Amino acid sequence: MPGFLTTHVLDTARGCPAAGLRIVLHKITGDTRETIADMITNADGRTDAAILPQGSFAVGQYELVFHAGDYLRATGQAGTAPLFLDEVPIRFGMALEDHYHVPLLLSPYGYSTYRGS
Repeated sequence: MPGFLTTHVLDTARGCPAAGLRIVLHKITGDTRETIADMITNADGRTDAAILPQGSFAVGQYELVFHAGDYLRATGQAGTAPLFLDEVPIRFGMALEDHYHVPLLLSPYGYSTYRGS
């Protein structure tokens, strides 16, 4: 199977998908950080297409940056400035031609991630 990358964001504080959250994907090569994709989550908290589709997939090191602060402000969850969470970077490696799914479970004061399916 050709490789590809998907993601989604769940708002665990409100118990719903995080719609309207910006996600930027970077490929990391040594000290170089190249922006590959810039997407907004839909009503289901997912991007409308794979954030790294099969035709663009390459093994290597990547970073997803979730713009949580903008989302938290828009949903009234931001609290007092400065925000505890603003941009949430997740750096990970993809070593095989496979489907990688990297979700974010988000609240104003914490997050978690894992390799999903």
